[in-house]
Amino acid sequence: MIVYGTSISPFVRKVLVALAEKGIRYEHRPVSPQAEDAAFRAASPVGKIPAIDHDGFRLADSSAILDYLERLYPQPALIPADTQGAARARWFDKFGEIELDRRLSVVFAERFLKPRIFKVPGDEALAQQALDQNLPLLFDYLETQITGPFLVGDAFGIADIAVASPFHNLRLAKVEVDAARWPKLAGWVALTLDRPSFVTAIAAPAW
Repeated sequence: MIVYGTSISPFVRKVLVALAEKGIRYEHRPVSPQAEDAAFRAASPVGKIPAIDHDGFRLADSSAILDYLERLYPQPALIPADTQGAARARWFDKFGEIELDRRLSVVFAERFLKPRIFKVPGDEALAQQALDQNLPLLFDYLETQITGPFLVGDAFGIADIAVASPFHNLRLAKVEVDAARWPKLAGWVALTLDRPSFVTAIAAPAW
């Protein structure tokens, strides 16, 4: 299996973590979104990352890829077997992508991507606004949802992968979750990002 996409993307990171958890061998080809790479664009015609090529089966979008991996390699399961657990896991997958990453990515873009990658000044006021106004509501919600080491059920799964993945980008922007204000969330983020599958995915080449 070939995985296309830079590991700096939380969505690519989701796939790399899932592959590591399931023990699936793969080749990682780090490319940027919209890269003009023929093999990548065959797997992702609109240039979206991540994308995979599995013996000629091509697919883009992290959630779709995780569903594919789950059906192809059902053990260890990353989606709970019970109906309510599966529904909550899929909710957190979308929460991580649509609610959390979209707001968190503002901080990441202004404090990391622009100055470090694109070599242009970031907008610190915009980053601080996201930290002060946009993220606390989401952190408050997550604080109420954490009752143990895993977000859903009694096993690590897609909920943990999807929600924790963007938090590494917050770390790259030199921001940590305030443990005094959100102790459960801070502890869960640290525990999850220290998991071997996350350590491996974070260490994967970005370019």
